[in-house]
Amino acid sequence: MLTQIKGLHHVTSMAADARTNNRFFTDVLGLRRVKKTVNFDSPDVYHLYYGDETGAPGTVMTYFPFPDMGRGRAGTGEVGTTVFSVPEGSLGFWSDRLTRRGLTGLRTEETFGEKRLNFAGPDGDGFALVEVRDDNRPVWTANGVSEDHAIRGFHSVAMRLRDEGATTELLTFMGYETLESRDGVTRLIVPGGNGAGIVDLETMPNIQRGLQGAGSVHHVAFSVENREKQLEVRKALMDTGYHVTPVIDRDYFWAIYFRTPGGVLFEIATNEPGFDRDEDTAHLGAALKLPQQHKHLRPILEQHLQKLED
Repeated sequence: MLTQIKGLHHVTSMAADARTNNRFFTDVLGLRRVKKTVNFDSPDVYHLYYGDETGAPGTVMTYFPFPDMGRGRAGTGEVGTTVFSVPEGSLGFWSDRLTRRGLTGLRTEETFGEKRLNFAGPDGDGFALVEVRDDNRPVWTANGVSEDHAIRGFHSVAMRLRDEGATTELLTFMGYETLESRDGVTRLIVPGGNGAGIVDLETMPNIQRGLQGAGSVHHVAFSVENREKQLEVRKALMDTGYHVTPVIDRDYFWAIYFRTPGGVLFEIATNEPGFDRDEDTAHLGAALKLPQQHKHLRPILEQHLQKLED
């Protein structure tokens, strides 16, 4: 069993409009845009990162906004819900705020003894806020969201699977422990994690497979401290029979990827070097930052990419 993984690092999804996406995460949810860069494989498309003040691992939601992309079809083999942690007693504030902003799909419930508010993002993305006691992670406060209500980072992700058995086995190998199973959902947690240590597996044997598009999660990334720990994880996964990519430099972290038995794309990402490697903390996300291989495209990209509201 691995011990290097400390919880979620980031979650990456797709959207149909960069400006709408930026407004939703900064103005509605009150997160900070910590990086404005481009897709490594498609530099005419933004890669936007949102999180706490520094973009700490376990707080960062990232997006590829492909202009006018069609919506995905929800189904199995994907992350269905991305869940954020908020303080106890704050769901009333969030319900009022999201209702005033015209969001849809608002529904309150209690799961695993936790109060939860479900809602849909601009592209039908599945989101939820869960009240968590004593989540003392630092917060970013902006746009009318006070420290008493602000998002602390991720609480969990929920994956929709036709059969959760092989994925449970994988997560157990990755250091997760099963907490409880109820109503077709198995909850796992990594001990001693970074505050974003929960994964829920939803078994849906009669649901069709999802088709990716706007509103779909592209991949979910798990956190390791550094490249040494990442290489240990890579070797262990390959020794177990998984096909893992070589290490890829993503500028702000190093990444490896592999496909899970249930169809979800997993990434293992390093906490180093961080989002302040090319911007000081006070100005994170302000300027367009380009990977080295795309820097020659700056004049074209600055004309082509949609202007964002800051």
